[in-house]
Amino acid sequence: MTGTRFTFNRRGVMGLFGGLATSMACACGKARAQPITGEERSTKSTVLGMGADMLQSKGPIDTINMYLNGFHFYADDMGRQIEAHHYCSHVNEDFFQCVIYDDNKGGARLIGIEYIVSERIFNTLPAEEKRLWHSHRHETTSGELVMPGIPGPVEHTAIAMLVNTYGKTWHTWQVDRDSKLPIGIPQLMMGFTTDGQLSQNMIQDRDRRLGTDTADTRRSREDLARSSPPVAAGADGWTKGRSPQLVLTETPLQNRRG
Repeated sequence: MTGTRFTFNRRGVMGLFGGLATSMACACGKARAQPITGEERSTKSTVLGMGADMLQSKGPIDTINMYLNGFHFYADDMGRQIEAHHYCSHVNEDFFQCVIYDDNKGGARLIGIEYIVSERIFNTLPAEEKRLWHSHRHETTSGELVMPGIPGPVEHTAIAMLVNTYGKTWHTWQVDRDSKLPIGIPQLMMGFTTDGQLSQNMIQDRDRRLGTDTADTRRSREDLARSSPPVAAGADGWTKGRSPQLVLTETPLQNRRG
């Protein structure tokens, strides 16, 4: 990352307040219109799950200590906008990895992943790879990206770490088209880069449900907007009018066994 570098570990500030934010946010999720396809869990399944919970380590999941709420759009269609609940691990000073859900309550749909790198790492990527990544400058300074439940000064410090970072996001569940099952193939997502792109209705709905205030948050981050450098060249490739996106094709099977 450029500028000031912050170090937070699981036993430090981010671990303490990240866990606090997650527990507080879980009480206020968005209601979903349709349940996931499938039968209710049986007593046997429930008991087995309880046993596994007591006996098995959660390994990588235990390192998740940061809850971020923001918005994405499909790289080839800005009209398809999705609220994204990110649960992230701060792997090192230059890299985060996040799992993304459509809600912040138990039973939420796992809809995607996001990798986040510092500007230093982003600048080392090949030009074609950079097209897959979006900047976080507008998301962070506009107040679109928030950490529900975190005290203001702590949130400000954490968000400051993300202003000059870049994300590569894949959504594996197109919940805006089918909320019952993850139909289709993963889709590349992007982040917003200026005012007027993100639906105001989505912002207002998020603020109402999570108790956030995007306008007030934006004002509190004016110092970050003033001090942040321009977005690095190569990010937000969609701004040129075309964007990469996955399509399903058939290819010959290689190295078949058996």
